[in-house]
Amino acid sequence: MKRDVMDPSRRAFLKQASALSLAGLATPWAMSLAAMGEAAAAGATDYKALVCVFLYGGNDYANTLIPYDQTNYNLYNGLRPTLAYTRSALDGTVLVPTQALAGGRQYALAPELAPLLPIFNAGKMATVLNVGTLVQPTTKAQYQAKSVPLPPKLFSHNDQQSVWQSSSPEGATTGWGGRMGDLVMAGNGNATFTCVNVSGNAVYLSGGTAVQYQVSTSGPVPLRAASSLFGSSGAAAALQTLITQPSPQLLEAEYSRVTKRALDTGSQLTSNLVPASAITTAFPTGNSLADQLKMVARMIASAGAIGAKRQVFFVSLGGFDTHDGLLNVHPGLLTSVSSALAAFYNATVDLGVASQVTTFTASDFGRTLSGNNDGSDHGWGSMHFVLGGAVKGKQLYGTPPAVANNGPDDVGEGRLLPTLSVDQYAATLGGWFGISNTDLLTVLPNLRNFNASSWNIGFV
Repeated sequence: MKRDVMDPSRRAFLKQASALSLAGLATPWAMSLAAMGEAAAAGATDYKALVCVFLYGGNDYANTLIPYDQTNYNLYNGLRPTLAYTRSALDGTVLVPTQALAGGRQYALAPELAPLLPIFNAGKMATVLNVGTLVQPTTKAQYQAKSVPLPPKLFSHNDQQSVWQSSSPEGATTGWGGRMGDLVMAGNGNATFTCVNVSGNAVYLSGGTAVQYQVSTSGPVPLRAASSLFGSSGAAAALQTLITQPSPQLLEAEYSRVTKRALDTGSQLTSNLVPASAITTAFPTGNSLADQLKMVARMIASAGAIGAKRQVFFVSLGGFDTHDGLLNVHPGLLTSVSSALAAFYNATVDLGVASQVTTFTASDFGRTLSGNNDGSDHGWGSMHFVLGGAVKGKQLYGTPPAVANNGPDDVGEGRLLPTLSVDQYAATLGGWFGISNTDLLTVLPNLRNFNASSWNIGFV
């Protein structure tokens, strides 16, 4: 039976539960972290949102952003002859950046990503080249000699998902989205709405003090105690009283507090959530990622009513573990991603908040450039997209890697050795979000290993 690597919700929930016994040890750190950002967050008068779009399974970078100049296309085609797009199929999605790449290098989006091309051409989308998990800047010689610390358990789905989201392997209890939430939650009218997850559960949104608030694609997740019990609203009201009343017992008191918070915030959001009909932008139907992003749009449209000034969102799509059947599976996944992202960006434009919302992609890792006949295997670095009105778009950021198997920029089979770290990617987003350089060192523990002049990649 094939192991499910696409839905980490159960695993993450169990880890969070097992970590509760250690929560007291982290309290001084959590209080200090919240205090660091309190003044800045409380003084914020504008609204900003970060939206993480996580592609579970490890997106195949080589069939997402494809070498188009003739020399490198030929190399790409030669390394995956059974998987490569024809060059003519890419003619309509060639990227023409404001600043041409050195050496005549050119890239094209996969044809299925065509809905994103107008956003790129309008200067509101950027492509970031060869991003991945790193502990510190690493050369191929250092990797081969194992002379520098490397990310733990490379090429492992569970661990690399966790390292991407938290800077630590599976078992981490906080993520960098949640740690940013810790710093800004004091400025929100209801701190519970700081970190919002529309796809289940992810360590990315867990903070030291910030708790990820989960919603469904239709709205707040109702508790049974909030609805009719055995057909009786009176019985439901009595049950609510029982499960939310104060208690001298520590665990019972905490259970009551959390339950009351869930009921109160659910009621507040239900009363203030902008209805789906108010989002006039057309979102594709039958697309789970689009459904999640439409809910994010509704939450953003409701930010004023719930007093939110800074929010971090998480949505996801699974199915990217394409060891086989890549040509049957991957194009459809990219179609879902591009149509959902384009609709969401257009919704932020329609809502008048495009410059206040930055959306970015992430994934476990990239995959091998060399095909295994029917698919590609686990890799490392990958290509990612950032969209939003504040994005310095129509550009490709980073260094184009050599298209090769065991070349200067890969560790074998076209597994890219990242030249940009997740920490730098996150620091660039965090800086835009309002996190100071000092606080970024707390949010992103590996950032201190990189030269400060390289923290901001410049795409926003």
